Amino acid sequence: MCGIFGIIDLKGRRSVPLSVLKRAADAMVHRGPDEDGYLQRPGFGFASRRLSIVGLADGQQPVFNEDKQITAIFNGEIYDHDDWRRDLKSRGHVLTTHCDTEVFPHMWEEYAEDMFEKLNGQFAVALFDERKQKFILARDRFGICPLFWTRTTRFGTDWLIFGSEIKTILATGMVEAKPDRRGIDAVFNFLAVPGPFSCFEGINILPPGRFLTISRGRIGEDATIDERTYWEMDFPAAGKEARGQNEKQLVNDFERVLYDAVKRRLRADVPVASYLSGGVDSSTVVAMAKDILGAAPATFTVKIRDPKLDETEQAAIISKHLSADPYIVPCGSEDIVANYQKLLVATEAPVTDTSCTALMMLAGKVHEKGFKVALTGEGSDEWLAGYPWYKFDRINEWSGKATAGLLPPIVQKSFYRWLGCSDDAIAYLERCAKSAGGMHPFQRFYDLLSPSRFRFYSPSMLGALSAHDPYAAIEPDVSRAKTWHPINRAVYWAGKIHLPGQLLSLKGDRIAMSQSVEMRYPFLDNNVFDFIAGIDPKWKLKGLTEKYLLRRVAEKWLPESIAWRPKGMFRAPLDGFFLQQRLPYVDELLSDASLKKSGYFDPSAVREWRGKYKDLSPWGYQRSSAELGLVAVLATQLWHHTYIDPTLANLPDWRTIAGVSNERRDLDFAERVPESVAC
Repeated sequence: MCGIFGIIDLKGRRSVPLSVLKRAADAMVHRGPDEDGYLQRPGFGFASRRLSIVGLADGQQPVFNEDKQITAIFNGEIYDHDDWRRDLKSRGHVLTTHCDTEVFPHMWEEYAEDMFEKLNGQFAVALFDERKQKFILARDRFGICPLFWTRTTRFGTDWLIFGSEIKTILATGMVEAKPDRRGIDAVFNFLAVPGPFSCFEGINILPPGRFLTISRGRIGEDATIDERTYWEMDFPAAGKEARGQNEKQLVNDFERVLYDAVKRRLRADVPVASYLSGGVDSSTVVAMAKDILGAAPATFTVKIRDPKLDETEQAAIISKHLSADPYIVPCGSEDIVANYQKLLVATEAPVTDTSCTALMMLAGKVHEKGFKVALTGEGSDEWLAGYPWYKFDRINEWSGKATAGLLPPIVQKSFYRWLGCSDDAIAYLERCAKSAGGMHPFQRFYDLLSPSRFRFYSPSMLGALSAHDPYAAIEPDVSRAKTWHPINRAVYWAGKIHLPGQLLSLKGDRIAMSQSVEMRYPFLDNNVFDFIAGIDPKWKLKGLTEKYLLRRVAEKWLPESIAWRPKGMFRAPLDGFFLQQRLPYVDELLSDASLKKSGYFDPSAVREWRGKYKDLSPWGYQRSSAELGLVAVLATQLWHHTYIDPTLANLPDWRTIAGVSNERRDLDFAERVPESVAC
């Protein structure tokens, strides 16, 4: 993994000062502490930071084709790059390094935009074709690697700026940090920011499976910018899936596909470690990795300091079974509180899931022990209906059949009332379900937080978002989705929202790379997804057994108690901010004065719910909904203080925490650069 950054003059050929490129690169040094690279040419500049994992001695960036007319900078891993090397060499291309980055300029020559759907990997890449005066920004299928971009008019011309992190864009001094209320609203709808907008006004998230084409004309002419989809999730029509009548054969086929995916992700010129939670996903990955390597990889496990949330006992069973010696990282409420602002600096968005802090600490331990790469099991729950709300939906489905379909809508509305939803909130939730193509299991999860919009938003916030539809903004293919089995419709939304917006961002790349660690995801292999997408949904959720097909594979590799252990949500305590200790910065951020400054929330409502939520049953949905809402309010206030207005509390801002200079010097953009310069 690495970090990439670039500035493009869309109308002219002004020079980009090296000082600006270095300032942006310094803002993401954690993404690539091993080395940096720069390219200056008339009208644009590229910068990269490298975490060297493949081709340690010769993987410097930028990379070029033979005549240096095509250049690329790249973040990620291409797991089938050896196959593409052989293909390209057979076509007459000359490749001189051992690094996967080098395949990009040559594949562009052969396949142009068709190249992206051919790649099996995780990537964010920027290419420039000198002859065509064309730039390409592209992102992998599932959104493992982040990529942000914006346009700004400064110094007499129109600029496009992109980067692996928003901090790189802000560090240039060319873009002012302002809030985008749609991004904040995404947190209150999805507990995630899936895009296409971020929490910063004008700074866009390039969605997964898409590429951006920037074509420059003559000097003084407007460039054209076009965003296109090269890959989209798809499933067979309901009833047309591969039925899998021979269960044994289906299990063997899936085992082979998953095993190959793990094997691909062990390819590196440095040792590869693995996360181990004790659940069936990561445990199966570690077991297969041991078989491939001949010994278990180093494993890392979080120990939540709450007996009800601690999974280390299950992880210990796996460690003993595989003769692994795991590193254990304790995490409690005090750790979450102490590291929460650092978490938001890494994620650049409000975070309601406090377990993200635990995972950031886990990545820190991986780095401390000298590893740069770790495997993880994310994606399994998304593709194989692994979350509890799928079971809830199945029970609801059975109830509907027993009552000719009359009970579920009644139950749903009663559930909203029980959560304390107003009529406006109920109407909004029903509108969201319609935009999503109908109620889906993942929406039952989102319903826990969405009512908090109407509990806590200020009138001006609600007014600003009155016409905003968070589902429609994601541009779903609702008509196509209606042909799928309901489980696959939910899998689709999990892959569009939860996976890129939370698991691969707030719990994935952003926190892992803040500690200079690359995460690799066997369940997000192209072939794994294609296999699971095509099978009968009964192999995903069989009765009330989630991830059934994976469990059948796992029982060949793991103790039965782990292979068939019910899904346990990995989470950390929420109430450390409010119940266990009184923290000055919490009271400062949630004061009437600070709430009025940011303008997102109603101070009287925040006061009211801070007082009464603790009297609700600690195991009820009402308590969970209120807790999530209050944490979201606090996280948003802390994000606003950190990035937008550092006067809400007695805390530092993001530049201080990240060590980024606040200087605005050296923004002297010249008319043009006489010749290309690579540093």
